[in-house]
Amino acid sequence: MLESLKDKTGATKLQHPLIIGLVIIATIVVGFIIARGGFKIAIAMMLLAPILIYLNRLFVHPVLGIYSVLFMAFTAIGLTRYIQGVPLGLSIDGLLVLTIISIFFRNFYDKIDFKLLNRDIVYLLIIWFAYSILEFFNPQALSRTAWFYAMRGMSLYPLLAVMLGLLIFNRLRHLYGFLIFWAAFSLLATLKGLQQKYIGLDFGEQHWLDTIGAVTHIINGKLRIFSFFSDAGQFGAAQGAAGIVFAGIASAFKGWKNKIFFWTVSILSFWGMMLSGTRGAMIVPALGGITYVILSKRVRVMIVGGITLAFLYFFFAYTYIGDSNATIARMRTAFHPEKDASYQVRLQNREILKTYLADKPFGGGIGSAGNWGQRFSPQGFLANVATDSWYVQIWAEQGRVGLILHLFILMYIMIKGFYIILARIHIKELSNVLGALLGGFAGIIGAAYGNGVLGQMPTGILLYLSWVFIFSGQQLEREYNARLSQGISPWSFKPRD
Repeated sequence: MLESLKDKTGATKLQHPLIIGLVIIATIVVGFIIARGGFKIAIAMMLLAPILIYLNRLFVHPVLGIYSVLFMAFTAIGLTRYIQGVPLGLSIDGLLVLTIISIFFRNFYDKIDFKLLNRDIVYLLIIWFAYSILEFFNPQALSRTAWFYAMRGMSLYPLLAVMLGLLIFNRLRHLYGFLIFWAAFSLLATLKGLQQKYIGLDFGEQHWLDTIGAVTHIINGKLRIFSFFSDAGQFGAAQGAAGIVFAGIASAFKGWKNKIFFWTVSILSFWGMMLSGTRGAMIVPALGGITYVILSKRVRVMIVGGITLAFLYFFFAYTYIGDSNATIARMRTAFHPEKDASYQVRLQNREILKTYLADKPFGGGIGSAGNWGQRFSPQGFLANVATDSWYVQIWAEQGRVGLILHLFILMYIMIKGFYIILARIHIKELSNVLGALLGGFAGIIGAAYGNGVLGQMPTGILLYLSWVFIFSGQQLEREYNARLSQGISPWSFKPRD
């Protein structure tokens, strides 16, 4: 009977009595399962087919896992306003693990080139992760569960993202795809922000604002726009980084289509940054712009960039133009911190922490401060002192030892990035693209002084993959030259390999 099916077409096979019988049995079984399990089981059964298709594609093309992580990094937190009780943040962990597994399946009969991981950045991130593991045994820590949740974004994600990127996301087409993906979501983020400001909040956003968000997002009766991000601070910093990155990309890329697209993304991203009302985000285009201007090595860019930055500084620091606009007025306070009551409170909190941490060189334990501390150990001292800054949080939870190690790693990546782009990359277009990415990183380093933005999603994963491309710069340059010699556009998409 089975032999008779071999030479028949798909449509003919469906008419075979054996196939018809199997379909009937399967229908009865599925109907019985749904009848016993109810609506939730029915939905699960409906989702089973696309999930299996997705897993099939992922195991054939592991790079799909990277894009999936990027997608969830942008959307997971926003979705929690509509889907209650589902730990969507853990989806990033699951996707990272699935991507790792898919690499081994994809290379089942081939050797994985682990030499690609023989990089200084990998060793530094392993050291940082190892230090986080040791923090699990910190006697000051009040919650091991909090350690698990907080450690992921702090040290596990950067290590896994960089390792996966170096293995499977290190080609020119991946760089271009990464930029398009980032640009598309930056556009959507600003459009969502414009909807919140000029049309209004939807039911999920309003519920979030009414329950926990209003304290920090309604200032003098004005809404701070947060888009689909965790908060306005993250939205502002992320859009500020996107604005400076895509301004650099637009300046770097050849071809008017790329220039129009990326300039549009840059301008709208800066608009989104202004909508957020986040003062700390102002440092992102400032530091990012200075970094890009230096790396560009172009006199015209240096002159235009320098004049633009000087004008913006003078506008905010020495004029009162636009103070009738709540957003501009709030942004201007960043240039006059002595007049900002919230900044003074932050200074007072740091003095309190300085006294508390004087005899705790390893801090109070990962997850003991901020939101995780308030959730898992609300009785703890650190849970009741606002850290605000990413660096202050590292200092509070991992002590001065952890802070020094963390700052050393960040500065090493920045300095090494400068060296690679200035001394090792000779193709101007490529060096300017990588310079834009490093500029975005520099801006976020500055913003992290005032807000805990560095390790949050999606900013974190965008930075980690940016590191991959910067540290793979010489490899990208070789591919760029090889493509030109073959008469192929360096940024065109070739069939997957």
